[in-house]
Amino acid sequence: MKSLFKNKPRTPADIVRHTRDLLRSLERAPDVRDPKRDDKMSELFKNIRELKSILYGDSESEPVAEACAQLTQEFFNEDTLRVLIKCLPKLNLEARKDATQVVANLQRQQVQSKLIASDYLEKNLDLMDSLISGYENTDMALHYGAMLRECIRHQVVARYVLDSPNMKKFFDYIQLPNFDVAADAAATFKELLTRHKSTVAEFLNKNYGWFFAEYNSKLLESSNYITRRQAVKLLGDMLLDRSNSVVMTRYVSSRDNLRILMNLLRESSKSIQTEAFHVFKLFVANQKKPADIVGILVTNRSKLLRLLGDLKLDKEDEQFEADKAQVMKEIAALEPKDRP
Repeated sequence: MKSLFKNKPRTPADIVRHTRDLLRSLERAPDVRDPKRDDKMSELFKNIRELKSILYGDSESEPVAEACAQLTQEFFNEDTLRVLIKCLPKLNLEARKDATQVVANLQRQQVQSKLIASDYLEKNLDLMDSLISGYENTDMALHYGAMLRECIRHQVVARYVLDSPNMKKFFDYIQLPNFDVAADAAATFKELLTRHKSTVAEFLNKNYGWFFAEYNSKLLESSNYITRRQAVKLLGDMLLDRSNSVVMTRYVSSRDNLRILMNLLRESSKSIQTEAFHVFKLFVANQKKPADIVGILVTNRSKLLRLLGDLKLDKEDEQFEADKAQVMKEIAALEPKDRP
């Protein structure tokens, strides 16, 4: 008789529902000694692995679009993402990795040509606060950080994070003593400041004062070599982006900013020197240089020309040499301006 009542294979939506039920059970009674707890955890881990296989395929088969759409639809129908984020610390390491990959993949899944993850997150933006605070937990930081970077692929999410008080926390997270966590926070920070051009330009224009005060003092003038190197590279990426032309003009009109970049030009590290040059050349190229900027360049002319003359890349780069020659020519021709 048993053969007449074989279990039907579970649909992707069934697996999501079962996963959600198991997560809710885990959320409700995390410390109660349920005799079936180990079995439930085992089922949960298996389900998460199965969700990952549906979304990514496996060694034998590619993902099936219809199955991925069903899974995505059910996942965002209810608060599966919220309960998964909340319960992530209670999972074992492999399940955390699988769950992180599931969440990452779901940000890109379209259902009837719509990114429904974006619609869901727009109504649940507070989840980003939970992911960001994950940087304060060394065990969870890399998982939450990876989820966060995938979520800020959506412009509405990036705007929320940029405009939130959490944005200031990144200046501290980037300097955490744990190298892996600090590097992950730096990767998220870079993504926030480069992915969505118009949103970034709006943010930098609106928050110029506090943002660059923090950026200069905590990152460009950090005692940590890696922090300085990453920060000067990202600064160049931001200022050289056409979307940020207003911010760039403002930045290169400041004598304090020029002083910081000149100090970075004097670093013993070739990579920091090179990245600093790409920002320094913007101060020199500015056709409306304030008098105090001109004064600093003229006062330090001989040192700057000697420093730039000695600056050479390991590999020959015609564009770099041409830029350097132009900067040196401009500095050599500068005349002091009368201050207004």
